[in-house]
Amino acid sequence: MATTAMPMANIAKDTDMSSIQRFDVGPRLSEMAVHNGVCYLAGQVAADGSQDITGQTQQVLAAIDALLARAGSSKHKLLRVEIILKDLADFPAMNAVWEAWLPAGCAPPRATIQANLAKPEWRVEMVVTAAL
Repeated sequence: MATTAMPMANIAKDTDMSSIQRFDVGPRLSEMAVHNGVCYLAGQVAADGSQDITGQTQQVLAAIDALLARAGSSKHKLLRVEIILKDLADFPAMNAVWEAWLPAGCAPPRATIQANLAKPEWRVEMVVTAAL
């Protein structure tokens, strides 16, 4: 994949000159890595944790859309999604937003689990793998 369409300041290549591209690299994690035609996203959470599960799910899906677009992918190419919910009571409302966002015929393999998230205000986190 050519990197000319992506801002180089946000991309780091491994020093061994491999084909791994890392986006928004920080001291602890990268927001996304691309290798061999596959895009791996870090867990995405809501920027505004004060919103309810509907608002937080919408924020997370918008963040996923933006990251996939930067890599040259989209929600049409999802390979797998892992969803972490703070409270399983949020499952129906999260699914309503998910189903409205997901293109018909593009439902990926998916798992949903309940767990405490890193910040108490976060209600949902999603980890995505997609093809380019």
